[in-house]
Amino acid sequence: MADLSAFPVTSKWPARHPERIQLYSLPTPNGVKVSIMLEECDLPYEAHRVSFDAADQTSPEFRSLNPNGKIPAILDPNGPEGPLPLFESGAILVYLAGKAGNFMPQTVHGKYEALQWVMFQMGGIGPMFGQVGFFSKFAGKDYDDKRPRDRYVSEAKRLLGVLDGQLATRSWILGSDYSIADIATFPWIRNLVGFYGAGELVGFDQFTNVKRVLETFLARPGVQRGLTIPG
Repeated sequence: MADLSAFPVTSKWPARHPERIQLYSLPTPNGVKVSIMLEECDLPYEAHRVSFDAADQTSPEFRSLNPNGKIPAILDPNGPEGPLPLFESGAILVYLAGKAGNFMPQTVHGKYEALQWVMFQMGGIGPMFGQVGFFSKFAGKDYDDKRPRDRYVSEAKRLLGVLDGQLATRSWILGSDYSIADIATFPWIRNLVGFYGAGELVGFDQFTNVKRVLETFLARPGVQRGLTIPG
């Protein structure tokens, strides 16, 4: 059995199954990327809830795993050179795809095509949609000056247009095959129109290809399971 006692995070979240990947997360758009990936790959894991209400993400134990204090993070007891702690959802998706041998194209060309769309999500869709959420659902909605909101709404529409064009002749972002590019992206689309309630604000109904693929994504059993983890 793996010994994870050298990792302080396990003192706050003890591992009942230390031989499994340890997931520290919450069902946010970034968090569910990893739980969906774990479910889709059928990799054994143990989920631990990092409560924002209790400020768990700022605790010394969690910051020993991710000094940036953000979820998700994992600890793989069976890493390639021993136990591997890892943070940043995009990096975790790439790692798990390699570990499972799934949801990443096998050609060099295909691999880098997948990575560019993961970066597109990490650098564009995530940050911009998050700002739309702040100005449409959270404290920013009370600001009288709507110019900041409109700036992010405009950029969100532009990004949705880029994605809609990519999906015009494709079943998934890379083509016919489901990949980490989709797992990275569609939790944020779901959050934008669902939890943030910003569908009308960004004119989501006009992005028919994005809407179509979102529905297909949400119908996958692995996605449905991953969206609820940690419970």
